[in-house]
Amino acid sequence: MKDKYILKKDHLLPLLRKLKKKHRLIAPLQNLHGDTLFTEIDQLDNVRLDLANQPQNSLKRFFFPQQEVLFTYRNPTSDSYRFETAAEERPPSLYFGVRPCDLSAVLYMDVVFSKNARDPHYLHRRQNTILVGLNCNAPFANCFCNATRNGPFIDFGFDLQLTDLGDRFLVEFDRSQGQEIIREWQQFFAAADETDVKAQYQAFLEARGRFSQQVHLDLAARRLADDQVPESVWQDLSMRCQDCGGCAYICPTCTCFTIRDRQTGDHEGERIRSWDACTFSGFTRMAGDHNPVDRQMRGIEKRFRHKLQFDMEKDNRPSCVGCGRCVNICFGGTDIVLFIKMTCGENP
Repeated sequence: MKDKYILKKDHLLPLLRKLKKKHRLIAPLQNLHGDTLFTEIDQLDNVRLDLANQPQNSLKRFFFPQQEVLFTYRNPTSDSYRFETAAEERPPSLYFGVRPCDLSAVLYMDVVFSKNARDPHYLHRRQNTILVGLNCNAPFANCFCNATRNGPFIDFGFDLQLTDLGDRFLVEFDRSQGQEIIREWQQFFAAADETDVKAQYQAFLEARGRFSQQVHLDLAARRLADDQVPESVWQDLSMRCQDCGGCAYICPTCTCFTIRDRQTGDHEGERIRSWDACTFSGFTRMAGDHNPVDRQMRGIEKRFRHKLQFDMEKDNRPSCVGCGRCVNICFGGTDIVLFIKMTCGENP
């Protein structure tokens, strides 16, 4: 059994104050409008951590910004260009209150940006990062991380992981940085006993029974792979999709991007990377304005095949982590849960 510790809830803020002296701190906060968002914290005393609600954003933008300058270029003479990689200073960062789905999403992005070609911009932001997770005792209304095998509890990939036991957290570490925090600030931690471990397991059992979404993701993935999705499903979803890109922008694992050059002077400019979405009409448009993909019929199909078929074939796991954010945001009703239910012949 891994070492387990107890952190009293009264000791959480004092511990975070200590950690913030050496780290940039990002955690779920509720803003003035009542929205819970992962936010960089300047002063802990002036904010209220929100560990009860799901953050509307994920950690994606912190590692893979919606728009970023890859490098700048200058043309000092007519026959030469000078390129300079855009570099930003990034202090050690600690992300607190990361749910299992969002933690799994970061691990997925690690693979995307390092498996075949290493992306220095992503990896630079990922360096010196501490992930402090929070297991889900009560899954949110549209969550289905049990179907994607990312939750509601997770036992790997974190530096520290917390489980809410009422007046205290049970704390585990999986990586050396988490172990070092416990060692350095041992006055905040006590060894967990058998009662605490049993309470954690009971919380896990109860969490597994609290999902309101019953999603047969494996069956839908098999039908996709076998081309058994009725054409009427694609027709229905294509008619509903409004091409807004909200699902891709809110998704913690959508990593498609486009690159463009922007002139900033007579002889200089920037190369910019921005988020893109496979449902956008311009995603597959080629030179000469030719588009080999029928956007009206096949754009939404491309999205779901990517999530549940192509990534399954490539990495033996879907690139959907079951966070349910696309269900919350899609006003056209073309979210992945609806697609799975239609594919499996269920009445949505």
